[in-house]
Order: sequence, then C-alpha cells, then structure tokens
Amino acid sequence: MFDLVSFIPRAVAQGIPLLFGSTGEIITEKSGNLNLGIPGVMYVGAISGVIGSFMYEHSFADPTQMNAVLAVLIPLVCCLLGSLLMGLLYCFLTVTLRANQNVTGLAMTTFGVGFGNFFGGSLIKLTGAEVPSIALSATSRLFRTTLPFADSTGWFGKVFLSFGFLAYLAIIIALVAAFVLNRTRVGLHLRAVGEDPATADAAGIDITRYKYITTCLGCMIAGLGGLYYVMDYANGVWSNDAFGDRGWLAIALVIFTIWHPEVSIPASILFGGLYIIYLYIPTGTNLAVKELYKMLPYVVTIVVLVFSSLRNKRENQPPESLGLPYFREDR
Repeated sequence: MFDLVSFIPRAVAQGIPLLFGSTGEIITEKSGNLNLGIPGVMYVGAISGVIGSFMYEHSFADPTQMNAVLAVLIPLVCCLLGSLLMGLLYCFLTVTLRANQNVTGLAMTTFGVGFGNFFGGSLIKLTGAEVPSIALSATSRLFRTTLPFADSTGWFGKVFLSFGFLAYLAIIIALVAAFVLNRTRVGLHLRAVGEDPATADAAGIDITRYKYITTCLGCMIAGLGGLYYVMDYANGVWSNDAFGDRGWLAIALVIFTIWHPEVSIPASILFGGLYIIYLYIPTGTNLAVKELYKMLPYVVTIVVLVFSSLRNKRENQPPESLGLPYFREDR
C-alpha cells in the first residue's frame, strides 16, 4: 500500500530547497532581473554555511560541547553572506555594467558549482576521511530539531511537525513575500520596476536600488535552500555534485507558479513528491520502470513550460521587462 503518512514528510523535505530557490527567484524576477545563476547561488550558500560550521564544530574536541545558538547562527550567517556576494556580483555585472543577464546567470551557475566543489573537496582533504564527504552531525542535529511534542501527536505530528526550523522559515518567507508584493507600496514599486522601468523612473522610483536590493535578497533566500539541503535533508553531509538539478527545477517552478510566492508552497511539495515517488510505487525487479518514474519531475516541467506559453491572461505573464537592461537615456 502507498504509505501517505511516510510519503508527505519526505516530499516536503525534498520540496523545501525548491521553495527557497523559487521564492528567491520570484522576488528577483519581479524587479526585471532574470537570474539563471540560482543553482550556483545555492551551491555557494551551502558551502559557505558548511565552511563556517566545519570551522566551529572542529574547534571542539567534543562537538557536543558547542554552543547551540552559535552552532546554528554561524552557518546561517556564512550562508547569507556568501549568497549576498553572489547577488552583488550579478547586480554589478547586469545592472551597473548592463551585461547580458542570460549569459551572466549561466556563468554564475558554473562558477558557483565549481566554487562549492573546490572548497568542499579541500575540506574533505582536511578531514582525511576515506569517503569523499564531510559529516557535520552535531550541527545537523541542531538544524533538524523538531518541536518537543511532535512525536506524541501521532500522524499529525509526523506530517506537519516533524521538520526543522528552516522548513517553516521557507513557508513564512514565501507568505511574507506574497504579502509584500501584493499588499504594500514597496511591492507596488517593485512590480512597476519589473513591468515598465522607464515609467517607474519617471515616477521617482530608484530603479538601480530596487534591482540591487531585490536581487541580493532573492539570492540570500535561494542560498538558504542549499544550506537546508546539506544541514537538514542530507543530515549534515556534504558531497560534491550532490545537489543534482534542484536549482534548475526551482527556476522552472517560478513559471509553474506564475510568479506567485504563495503558490510555490504546494507546488514545491508537489515537485518534491514527484522527485521521490519512484521509491513508493512498487516496480518489482523491473528497474527500467523505476527509471521511468524518476523522469516524472522533468516530464512535468516540460508540460508546465508548454502550457505556460499558451497562457494569454496578462496576470499569468512574466514581468514585461524581464531580462532586459534598463537604459535611462532611452526613456
């Protein structure tokens, strides 16, 4: 039988990195910046947090003696700083220097993956481990700590309360982003910048400031997705090239959710479920069928992209100036 109580928590755990990535990219794209460097940003955010955690955890002979607050704050701050630097680099190239956004984003993805693998490999050599991975078990336990009464509430606790704080933080960030975008003056200005920067500029809105702030904020949120994957989902184990294509799925999720952060919450869980559904559908000894089930998230992504191109409603379209540099002299 299909074990739904076991399936949902794992689907959520798979979907949280996608939720962080898609929320960050939605905020970025609302300003008119198309950041295809999200996969690289997630790598840099993850390895930055791993470096901070590695240095702190290995400064103790007994990792259980760590200060719990510092053990969580240090990787969080390192992750946010690393992701922020990636956002600043992207903005400098595309907003200040007006470089092509597509090329810049792809270059940042390549750079981010290489950056993560280089420093990850260096840390692995420092540990002298026989396996090509780093295990930060003590820090991971703190990130994966659940509510104290979760185990006593049966299936409800397993489905809704069995996650670390970063999972709930991802949902809160998505809801706050939706509120700001749709219900505040800041959100109105941001949408104006993404739709028609010339008109927004004429109205006195600082285009450069909005693009810088939202893109950097989006990168910081996406970077948390990488940190979650390592510290929570992977139990504190870093392995080079372990992220797979989650960053690209997060970008596809932006189109699937028609640029609405609140829709990303159920959509990311759906994609997370598709990612692991092959583990729950009996296939016997037929491995070929299992490989077909592994294709489901990518097939759904293709179908979503096809149907999204057929949408004619204006509210379902991307920001009008998405991917286009703004020249004030062309107003």
